[in-house]
Amino acid sequence: MNMATKKRWSARVTKNSNALDLDKGVFTSGSADKIAHSLENSAKKSKRKKGTSYQSAMSMLNFYINRAGKNLPAQKKKTLEKAKDKLKELHEKDEKAHAAHPAAAHPSKTGTK
Repeated sequence: MNMATKKRWSARVTKNSNALDLDKGVFTSGSADKIAHSLENSAKKSKRKKGTSYQSAMSMLNFYINRAGKNLPAQKKKTLEKAKDKLKELHEKDEKAHAAHPAAAHPSKTGTK
């Protein structure tokens, strides 16, 4: 696979992921919070993901970082790495909320009809 084909392939995956419908320009944001929230929202909306929303969002973020490789400016990489931390925080916050209110997370499991 030549370099031009490889670049088109990764751009196509980022734009047309089979797991997530990404917001336009999600990775161009200078805010780790915006990137993390956008990926989380995209993952939660997706019906095509294979793993959990968190796994799908983190996979897409890692894919983007890995595909950019050495061409990724240091400041952008720092922002994207911080977005990983933010994504993990969002996931942990969701997990705690679901653990505190399991009936709200799964209303059909409350035993009522």
